[in-house]
Amino acid sequence: MSDEDYVYDEESGEWLPASELAAKQAAENAVEVRDAVGNILQDGDQVTLIKDLTVKGAGQTLKQGTLIKSIRLTGDAQEIDCKFDGIKGLVLRAEFVRKR
Repeated sequence: MSDEDYVYDEESGEWLPASELAAKQAAENAVEVRDAVGNILQDGDQVTLIKDLTVKGAGQTLKQGTLIKSIRLTGDAQEIDCKFDGIKGLVLRAEFVRKR
């Protein structure tokens, strides 16, 4: 028998190991980010723009088909953080990209 602490889970009404309950809660709190066609996005993915986007404050337009490398998820289901030459702090909506 292990020395791990057990915690009462009010949802299921069972006593569970603390590590198992923590993993269960982390899975429930995970944000699932999907691109325009429904693919699940993850940190480090490469995406392609599906339409021309005007970048506010940069005076620049990103054209359809532009490849964005190494995205980062922000914790919001509709926003991704990315880097692009000449634009700092670029945040794109997931509905305007497609996973490559």
